[in-house]
Amino acid sequence: MKRRPRRSTPATLTALVLLAGCVFVAAIAIQLMLGRTPWADYHAIAAVLHDTQWSDLAPALAGGTAAVLGLTMLLCGVLPGKRTILPLAGDLDSGASRRSYRSTLRTAASGVDGVSAVRLKLKDRKVVVKVATRRTSTAGLADAVRDAVSRRVDQIEPATRPVVKVRVHAVRSSS
Repeated sequence: MKRRPRRSTPATLTALVLLAGCVFVAAIAIQLMLGRTPWADYHAIAAVLHDTQWSDLAPALAGGTAAVLGLTMLLCGVLPGKRTILPLAGDLDSGASRRSYRSTLRTAASGVDGVSAVRLKLKDRKVVVKVATRRTSTAGLADAVRDAVSRRVDQIEPATRPVVKVRVHAVRSSS
């Protein structure tokens, strides 16, 4: 089970831009049908576009922008995102959400004596834990946090076991 995120943000942005364009064109068409003055003059727009040369800066910028946006949208659709469900070991098709996995490991790290704050990053094959302590001596604290987080990882039993890295930051200095 390796669920990937949906690409809803690029799809929503594309839909909103297309909707805005369609509403603008429909509003102008309705204004013309009712005999009112349209928001944009068709003849003025056509005259500006007719006078524009391919060698001008405006078509080059518009084409470059469209190409970059198109390539970005294509890459968003093709490249996989971070997993939303992390697979667990065993015969069953089971998994844990990234959010619950991260919060469980953060709780294990914060349960160690002397830890005042925890920041945890989940990467593909490693867990980086940054802990803050008010102790003046941090000897052994990194090992204790690593052991606590490793024990919790062993209890969860992910399909690929991540390497646990711990960084300790002492808020108070020893001098």
